[in-house]
Amino acid sequence: MGSSGDLDATDRDFSRYLSARVLSFTGAVVSAVALPVLVYQLTGSAGWTSAVTAAEALPYLVFGLLAGALADRLDRRKMMVALDFTVAAVLLSVPLAWLAGGVSAPHVVAVAFATQTAFVFFDAANFGALPALVGKDRLPVAYSTLYGRTTVVELVVPGVTGLLVAVVAPAALLAVNALTAVGSALLLRGITSSMANPRPVRGAGVIVADVREGLHFLWHEPIIRTLTLVGATHSVALGGWMAVLVPFADRVLGVAPRGDLRLAALFTSWGVGAIIASWLLPKLTERWGAARLALTALPLSVLGGLFVLVSPHWIVTCGAIVYWGATSAAVIITGITYRQQVCPEELQSRVNTTGRMIAWGLGKPLGAALAGALSVAAGDPRAGLLAGVVVLLAGVVMAWVTPVLRRATRLSR
Repeated sequence: MGSSGDLDATDRDFSRYLSARVLSFTGAVVSAVALPVLVYQLTGSAGWTSAVTAAEALPYLVFGLLAGALADRLDRRKMMVALDFTVAAVLLSVPLAWLAGGVSAPHVVAVAFATQTAFVFFDAANFGALPALVGKDRLPVAYSTLYGRTTVVELVVPGVTGLLVAVVAPAALLAVNALTAVGSALLLRGITSSMANPRPVRGAGVIVADVREGLHFLWHEPIIRTLTLVGATHSVALGGWMAVLVPFADRVLGVAPRGDLRLAALFTSWGVGAIIASWLLPKLTERWGAARLALTALPLSVLGGLFVLVSPHWIVTCGAIVYWGATSAAVIITGITYRQQVCPEELQSRVNTTGRMIAWGLGKPLGAALAGALSVAAGDPRAGLLAGVVVLLAGVVMAWVTPVLRRATRLSR
């Protein structure tokens, strides 16, 4: 990282980067609440409302590999700035159409798809930008700081937005996300440190070769491969828990789905655990190493799911969820951190975007679908939660019976 002057400059740039990411994430959370509410108000249809969720989930699966390859070749800062401005322009089309009396459900679904597509490419650039900006030695602290602050946003902003939707038209609230996107772009433009080594794009053949190179590295580096697959099992479990949380609260804990503040406590407990993990992880990672810490946290995370499953009272359940959220966040954060630390700079966006596509883009919806189907078939939401915990256990077994444990332990010493 160079001299102390270089460190000071990097810290200023990381502060700008952090502020930009928190601002952008805040706007995205506002849209995540406002878009489905707006579509439901326009149509009264659960089908159209589900279409918004589908439109937001699809881009990562469709464009993830391409986004990672491009982000490893283009100037990441310029790419992120351009995408922020694009998101702002697309989002503003909705409140403008609403003011003109012409907003429609297909328009809103198209905006959801377009903004999430932009996010995929932004996220790809972001994966490579952070290690280049702070250096691999400082990644545990940098990523834990980012994860902790965005988790706070995720705890607070949905509730505030839900209150605002009751008094402000959801179409108008999308202007908030447009403004946060502009603010993020301006902050990112102020970063002076390099976040990329741009290389020319010489046709589709080059991009295809880049995609193959990233997939090859991800699959043939055994620790990264294992932690990515383990991350997918955690996403399955989380998707399953989120899918059954409300019926679990109602049927098992006696917490009503409407007008009961205890439900809000259940929803926020996971985020509280994630924040606790983000505070503790930098020191723990420095002492044990990211891969070793992730492998140690794995069985603890399974216990967290089991504690939730057998909790007899909503207060006990909240405590179990906090514990589960903390241990799960430890696995996810350390897995991503390790992947970024060992991945070559020129592969950062490809490898990490692909890892996210597998773990989050596939794992979470699969977990939700599995838990929902089993809960309906069994007539008990605990069946869906149990399925998620079983998948999580399979991930633990997969990690601990492979040579990756011995290798990670040796590297962490």
